[in-house]
Amino acid sequence: MATTIHLKQLLASFAVLSATLFLTGCIETPVEVAVSEPDPDLVFVRGYRSPSDECQLVGESAFTVDFLDDAADLVACPTGSSAMQTLLAETGSRIVTQTNSFSFFSLPYR
Repeated sequence: MATTIHLKQLLASFAVLSATLFLTGCIETPVEVAVSEPDPDLVFVRGYRSPSDECQLVGESAFTVDFLDDAADLVACPTGSSAMQTLLAETGSRIVTQTNSFSFFSLPYR
């Protein structure tokens, strides 16, 4: 009986440990490149997923030139918005940079 209880406690401990490790892997590390002054001038082309999407396809500007890629779309979403959360869930992408108001994602075509 004591062995059974000890074994159950050991299995429960392993389950908690594995869940903790899994959730720790889901936490996104902070972005190192961020702008602390007012938002830079940005060129918004259109809504990314639809015309009314808060996440916008971003064109070239002095700020975005280093983040543009000929094989990916640069998309800006209002930081913390539900649109940003759904974009993250749909694409699994990572934030490439942030400003005071926006988080930027590079979304490959393929």
